Amino acid sequence: MKQIIAFTGLPGTGKSTLAEALATETGVPAFAGDWLLGALRPHGVLRGLERPVFLAMYYDLLGTLIKRQLMLGQSAIVDCLVNDEIAGRWEELAAEYDARLRLVECVCSDQDEHRRRLEGRQRGIPGWHEVGWDHVGRMRAEYPRLDRERLTVDAMESLSGNLVRVGGYIRRT
Repeated sequence: MKQIIAFTGLPGTGKSTLAEALATETGVPAFAGDWLLGALRPHGVLRGLERPVFLAMYYDLLGTLIKRQLMLGQSAIVDCLVNDEIAGRWEELAAEYDARLRLVECVCSDQDEHRRRLEGRQRGIPGWHEVGWDHVGRMRAEYPRLDRERLTVDAMESLSGNLVRVGGYIRRT
């Protein structure tokens, strides 16, 4: 069955690592919001955008890529922070194409380790920047925990163990 597999969570909780590992393992394309923004930034498209317009563009771009995959009869992996509203929109999109939405919430249960991971990372996304710990605080306030069915994985567990858990979750009927 076609699926939208959305990895969500605060920056530095391992969502990109897991999304990329799953994409490599399954051959399902992974779309990351930060990579899209990095491609747009050098063209000045993001300059001066108010936050609601910026977010609408961001999620519409990802939604378009997801829709195209579903139209082709294929699944899609998405790597971005989502809230219940966005998850609801993607759930409707999945239903339109006889697919299902699977949410994987990534957390890091050790705050010191979370901060260390975030401050030490270099993702190398062309045109995009690394975020700091202050950004995590803003995102925590802006994106309350999801109030819908999801699998929660902890970055304090091994990547291989979390990948096994994700695999079992997405194979579940």
